[in-house]
Amino acid sequence: MAATPENSTLETGAAGKSNFIRGIIDAHNASGRFGGRVATRFPPEPNGYLHIGHAKSICINFGTADDYGGTTNLRFDDTNPTKEEQEYIDAIIADVRWLGFDWENLHYASDYFEQLYQWAVQLIRQGVAYVDDLSAEEIRENRGTLTEPGKPSPYRDRSIAENLDLFERMRAGEFANGSRVLRAKIDMSSPNINFRDPVLYRILHEEHPRTGDAWCIYPMYDWAHGQSDSIEGITHSICTLEFEDHRPLYDWFVDQLGIHHPQQIEFARLNLTYTIMSKRKLIKLVKEGHVRGWDDPRMPTLSGLRRRGIPPKAIRDFVDMTGVTKANGVVEIEMLEYAARQELNHSAPRLMAVLRPIKVVLTNYPEDQVEEFEVLINPEQPELGTRIVPFSKVLYIEQDDFMEEPPPKFFRLSPGREVRLRGAYFVRCDEVIKDAAGNITELRCTYDPATRGGDAPDGRKVKSTLHWVSAAHALEAEVRLYERLLTVAGAGEMDEDKDFLDYLNPHSIEIIERAWVEPNAQGAAPETHYQFERIGYFTVDPDSTADKLVFNRTVTLKDDWAKLQKTK
Repeated sequence: MAATPENSTLETGAAGKSNFIRGIIDAHNASGRFGGRVATRFPPEPNGYLHIGHAKSICINFGTADDYGGTTNLRFDDTNPTKEEQEYIDAIIADVRWLGFDWENLHYASDYFEQLYQWAVQLIRQGVAYVDDLSAEEIRENRGTLTEPGKPSPYRDRSIAENLDLFERMRAGEFANGSRVLRAKIDMSSPNINFRDPVLYRILHEEHPRTGDAWCIYPMYDWAHGQSDSIEGITHSICTLEFEDHRPLYDWFVDQLGIHHPQQIEFARLNLTYTIMSKRKLIKLVKEGHVRGWDDPRMPTLSGLRRRGIPPKAIRDFVDMTGVTKANGVVEIEMLEYAARQELNHSAPRLMAVLRPIKVVLTNYPEDQVEEFEVLINPEQPELGTRIVPFSKVLYIEQDDFMEEPPPKFFRLSPGREVRLRGAYFVRCDEVIKDAAGNITELRCTYDPATRGGDAPDGRKVKSTLHWVSAAHALEAEVRLYERLLTVAGAGEMDEDKDFLDYLNPHSIEIIERAWVEPNAQGAAPETHYQFERIGYFTVDPDSTADKLVFNRTVTLKDDWAKLQKTK
């Protein structure tokens, strides 16, 4: 394959997949730049839970390396002890594994603190780093703008000896937080603001989850990241597009140190309609109790999507569908829902469930008779066999499947009308029973025993098939119906004068406390997926007990994304 420029837009690489990253790697392999090696890494900061946007980076880094027979490291960017917690580290490890990936090595940026410090000393000795006494606010004020150069710090020309002494004393803990920083000495007039003497170290008298109180100075991301990549022998440092302007700085550091030089490659991050991606906002939702936690099924976190019942394969397929580009855009959430339906339609066992029941009594059915109907576990996989569903005199159907005074195109059950019960019999509604307040409490129907499992022998037809459960055998369940967390598709529709909380959907969850499901769900473990026939896809929630099942709706059966594609 012909060599591909590193900033090209789209090129076909290994495994026949089409994206510009593989084009870059193919060019490197053709030139022998990394000796044919491909080594990537996924470097999250453990200051929150991973979300669907991180899934794209995970899939790209692990997937790319796998396509080339390479390796991927998981590395925690644990350089800010004020925000990082072991809870987040544990959750990230679990999420990456759940998504279907495993790493070559598990590392922490804190593993390299001593080496990073020594390299910072090297930059001081080379005359390209200095200790600055300006405050963070003063540094910002002196940095300049996109149209005006920055102003050099009055401490920029300190001697090498003084800088070495001050930096050593910073490490020893002599100075207060914010009193001094170490900065690189590059170019205060550079058009790239990242080159205007970036901060390498700040003073933080905070205990670190892994290093304890061994350090009171901590490296900034731009300083730790590229050098950590170099230490690990990473060849391709794949990150999101906001780091593109940082790439020259990445290159400058490794070149100054004369160490292994990975190639940083940036791709467009994933933005999803009706979805909050800001970690700061997600933390606010959790801390202020707007959701039930990081794994709330309304959250875009991987743990939330997992609890909602989105299969990991659906997430991987969704990421693949979005493609890998250099152009930022917004993806419709319907695409993720489509990927979930596609996977669940193939893999999820079927189940009949009635969420809002109305009682049906078959007046001509024998009082103590129970029949068993054999139906496929999943029509998409007939090799899985069948399940047995009990049938008796008293049934439940959905309230929505009956109307006392139906409109012209309503073909479900109504007085005098006949319908088919899924896999069972034709039934006709003969009488509607109501309470004193006029509420329907019971439908009295008759069944035709000649229609068991098929059509009527006399050739009469019905226009609707309803699902049902046997009242004597059904299991009680709580069902949680989730909707989108936001009422608007994107930030552009939000009023700048309003807080994002003003756009939270007050109807994002509905809890049905007493639904009924067929007995084949007995003992179902958390995260077991089902298709509730005619209703949607559901998963068993961890709150389930032996006495009462709890289900979360994953997605409805309605495919909005496919419909959107037809209108474009």
